[in-house]
Amino acid sequence: MLKRLFMKSIFFFWLSIIWLSIMIIYPLTFASEKDIVNTQGIVMEIDLKKGTMIVNEKCFRWDQKTSFFNDKGSPITIEKIKVKSWVYIEGIKDKLNKSLLAKTVYLLPKRIDEKEKHLYPFIK
Repeated sequence: MLKRLFMKSIFFFWLSIIWLSIMIIYPLTFASEKDIVNTQGIVMEIDLKKGTMIVNEKCFRWDQKTSFFNDKGSPITIEKIKVKSWVYIEGIKDKLNKSLLAKTVYLLPKRIDEKEKHLYPFIK
């Protein structure tokens, strides 16, 4: 009887350890945060026909849902963005097309360093 009780308690102890491990590891392993990309850089190349721009040697594409703003937060058109312009891009990794999709693009007057970021609340 005592041996059976002991075996039962060992079984529940290990079951609890396994359950606790799964509950701790599972959210860390399978957390479904979107692959968010935020970057500031110079536009190296822009193709209005393809809907792509290269910033920091990364090719971003945009679609009809992409928003374009100036540094004050006012809407602008994509035509305002030129090669050698400074931009800040909020985008996501599009796993389906294996590309970077720009969700929001801000045209900047220059490179914004750490001391100036408080002036631009959209920069994270």
